[in-house]
Amino acid sequence: MAVSYTTMSSPIGRLWLAVTEKGVCRIGLPYESREMFLAHLAGHTGLEPLQEETVALAAVVIQLREYFSRLRRAFEVPLDLRGTRFQRAVWTEVAAIPYGVTVTYGEIARRLGRGPASARAVGAAVGANPVPIIVPCHRVIGADGALIGYGGGLGIKAALLRLEGVRLAAVN
Repeated sequence: MAVSYTTMSSPIGRLWLAVTEKGVCRIGLPYESREMFLAHLAGHTGLEPLQEETVALAAVVIQLREYFSRLRRAFEVPLDLRGTRFQRAVWTEVAAIPYGVTVTYGEIARRLGRGPASARAVGAAVGANPVPIIVPCHRVIGADGALIGYGGGLGIKAALLRLEGVRLAAVN
């Protein structure tokens, strides 16, 4: 199996994108350097990434551009998500959060049949999401409505939510 990657500019900064034959396996946010992205990618897939343009990468770029232009509310690209069974269950729940809607970590835990004490475990799984934006972890917020815990930084989380029309009281 091969992994290919590219980069694209976006309103939130440079994004790094990677795909395998199965689908999108990683999106790197603007804080990541090329070296950091490639190191995470190699560690995540165990494969040596190749910088090349593929049909699959082109499809991801097009759909992300449509999202940032407010022309796309849901992504239709295959995903290659690697994680524990619990992480994949959390990512599936997060992927189901509609555009412009926020859900708490505790609500995700409840949807998975777990108690409120599992909110932290959900937070850890959300934090390990390898494909932010497509699996919209920016839509997961704290129990009090606060913006917390986004790997790309709270400024990017707020920008993505504003793009989707979410009214934000304050960014913590």
